[in-house]
Parts: sequence; C-alpha cells; structure tokens
Amino acid sequence: MNIPLINISSLYSGTAAEQLAVANAIDTACRESGFFYIQGHPISQARMREMRALSEAFFALPETEKIKIDITLSANHRGYGRMMAEQLDPENPGDIKETFDMGLNLAADHPLIGPDRPLYGPNQYPPVPADFQQKMERHYWDMLELGKTILSALAMALGIDKDFFDDKFEQPLSVLRFIHYPEVPPKEGKQHIGAGAHTDYGCITILWQDEIGGLQVQDTRGEWIDAPPIEDSFVINIGNMMARWSNDRYKSTPHRVFSPSGEERYSMPFFVEPDFDTDVSCLDNCCSPGTPPKYEPISAGDWMIYCFNNTYAYRTETP
Repeated sequence: MNIPLINISSLYSGTAAEQLAVANAIDTACRESGFFYIQGHPISQARMREMRALSEAFFALPETEKIKIDITLSANHRGYGRMMAEQLDPENPGDIKETFDMGLNLAADHPLIGPDRPLYGPNQYPPVPADFQQKMERHYWDMLELGKTILSALAMALGIDKDFFDDKFEQPLSVLRFIHYPEVPPKEGKQHIGAGAHTDYGCITILWQDEIGGLQVQDTRGEWIDAPPIEDSFVINIGNMMARWSNDRYKSTPHRVFSPSGEERYSMPFFVEPDFDTDVSCLDNCCSPGTPPKYEPISAGDWMIYCFNNTYAYRTETP
C-alpha cells in the first residue's frame, strides 16, 4: 500500500484546474488507502515546535495536578486521560499512553449545552503554563481551517458543491488532543502497543507526530506498514463518519501505534468533526439505483456518543 505525499498549496492559491488536480490526488488516496500526507499547508514548523513544548510541559506536571482536570470529571469528555484509560482495541485492553483533550470551549450556561447534546460544554485547563488556554484555542481554530480546506478538496472530488462542508463547522465537535507515550522498553524482545488497532470515529483526522515514529497502517492484505514522520507534514486519514457519508467510497483504515524502540513519544491529532446536529446521510454522487445507501442517517453527535461509549469504560459505568 502506498501512502502518498500530496502538496496542497494549490488549494490556497492555485487555478481551478490545479485545485482539481490536488482534489483528485486526495480522492485516489482516500479510495485506495484512506491515508495520505500533506505538505504546503499554512501551519508553520515554529508553531508545531511551540505546541510540542506545551504538550511536554503539561505531561511533565505531577500526576496530582493532572488528575484535577481528569476527563472523568467532565460531562463532555474534556481534560486529562490517565494512562490506560482508553481502550481502542478490545483484544489488547488499556493503551499505554496519557492524553489531554480540548474542543469548542462553551460556557456552562450556553444554550447549546443540554442532555440532547452532551458533547458540548466547557474545557478543563491546567493553571500552568499560564498561556496554555490561549495557545490551545488559537491552534484549535487554525487546525479547523486546515481541516475545512481538505474537506473542500474532498467535496470537489465527489462532484458536490465545494462549500458543502463549510456551514457544518460553526459549532464543531472537533477535538485537539495531546498524546504522550511513555518510555516502555521491549519486554522479552516484544515491542509494546501504545495505541491499539482502531479506526477513527469522525470525519477526517490531521495528525502531527514527532521524530520517533511508530504509526502503522493496515493494508488490504491485513499487513501492517509503517507511516513514518515526514518533516513539515501532517498525516491525514479518513474516519468512520466520512466512510458513512461517502457510502464507503472512502476507506476508514485500521491503524495503531506500535513502538519501534520503546522510546518516549509525543503526537498531536486534530479530529475534524462537524456540528452536533449535522445530518450524516449518504452524499449526492455516492449512491445510485445500483448502489443504494449502506447506512441509516444519523446525526454527527449521536454517532460520536455511540463511539465514545464503546471506547471509554467510565462513560457506561454505573456510579
């Protein structure tokens, strides 16, 4: 399986023909592997160095400080995820990593918040570093704009309105996540699983990974292939929501983090998810009389809740 590297700079300044060429390259990658790298994006290396430093500073806090914003204390799944809190692969329970999740930061009395939309709400932030919230929220909105640009290319490739996705991200469920994989030496010669084999829940994922590597993607034969870090690039992959939206034209491909050396590793995925009430129904041009829709319509929020409840034990435990 080939994971292509696609320069998307034409999506910002190119002619219509150049933009369509990029869209077609992305379309091919999404149909064949569900994964591709991008370069030519507007997120600077300096910004990513700054965000990595912020991530390292957060995870270096004492455990007693981090658990004050534990994700189990949040009604809307925000804050610190302890080591092994997430279970992505039921056959290999307990991922060896710790996390921090943030999203759209709404005041507790915001009208969108309520029992019908339980993924909306306030973020939980640590008191230090002092500029943590400001840096996180700035990066969140910049990454969302990058995600919408990639989605505009998918819309072009699908032959639907280029702006189809634009108004579906006004109050997004998108999540920016920090991940820290601790140093875990190989045991009895075996490498450890940092994140179990899984597919992503949502629309698309934009991943920054450090120089250590470890991301692996499953090819059509069931073999695991490496997706190593490439300087000044992001890895993009299709999630289950987009697979539903496209009637499986686009693949949501299993992937995992399999530590090559047991060394400490940092990564930073941005999960591009639309507004809670967005209707996820088969897109125009993705079905026909001979290819009917495979999935029932569902709201983006209800789909995400279903996925969260199947991954985090705390969400279904009885108090």
